[in-house]
Amino acid sequence: MKMYLSRRSLLIRSAAVFAGAHAAGLTRLWGGGAKSKPGVQMYMVTPEYRKDPSGTLAQLAAIGYGYVEAFSITNISAFRKMLGNAGLGSPSEHFFFGSEDTEKLLDDASALGVNYAVSTFLPPERWKMSDFAATLERLNHLTADDFRRIAAFANQIGESAKKRGLEYAYHNHSFEFRRFERGETGYEILLKETDPQLVKLEVDAGWMAAGGTDPVALITANAERVRLLHFKDFSAVTPPLNEIGGAAGAHIVDLGRGVVPLKAAYEAARRAGAEYFIVDHDPPFHGQTALEAAKTDYDYVAGLMVS
Repeated sequence: MKMYLSRRSLLIRSAAVFAGAHAAGLTRLWGGGAKSKPGVQMYMVTPEYRKDPSGTLAQLAAIGYGYVEAFSITNISAFRKMLGNAGLGSPSEHFFFGSEDTEKLLDDASALGVNYAVSTFLPPERWKMSDFAATLERLNHLTADDFRRIAAFANQIGESAKKRGLEYAYHNHSFEFRRFERGETGYEILLKETDPQLVKLEVDAGWMAAGGTDPVALITANAERVRLLHFKDFSAVTPPLNEIGGAAGAHIVDLGRGVVPLKAAYEAARRAGAEYFIVDHDPPFHGQTALEAAKTDYDYVAGLMVS
């Protein structure tokens, strides 16, 4: 993923207004009527969105998506208006917590009106992420102690989110499932050392399987924490792909055409009470455009949701 990190002070000031409206008991603006449909992570169509924001959202709605998961939104008021015009919701948003002030990022989440503020990934301390390749390298070599610090950071984000009427969710990749000398994984450390009331899970079934962990078993064992499910598929997951980057990304394929147990993961997540089911297909798209891949992936997930 490339990162486009910018801020607008107007959004911060407006956050208090929206937070006050929520506190007064108004329902959140997005996602309530769209739960019967799949959603899509906006990272999938980043280049298209940057060229034609309103047109891209309209095309996603025409495919059939009920909502989008926001990513790197820099003009919240314009984004909200375009969502409304397209008839889309946005119940969750990804943030680069650790790269900017947590309170400001949560103000943005409140301003957009999402239910869930999600970490794209979470560093053990404040990182400068301008060099994305260097950031990936650091993530691929986190230690067990790093994951304990990440867990403490996640609890802090969750506490701050709760004060705003939001929920915080941790999104996994595959590096969390590398085993340390004592046999535990980084994800197991996170589960053990985070408060289930403050830190929910956005399970990326594809990255989880790629990392060597059964997403069905993990979802079932942590049902009370799983709130969102990401669909991603890989052509191969053995040996485990415990580092993110080009080599792992080369194995990503259209949903349903790989080896990840997506149907079983969906059924487990639905039993667990997960609220949102989101296509998260990273490039490359193998001979098709991002929007064509979005249609292919929508058809697969929509088929699961009506079966």
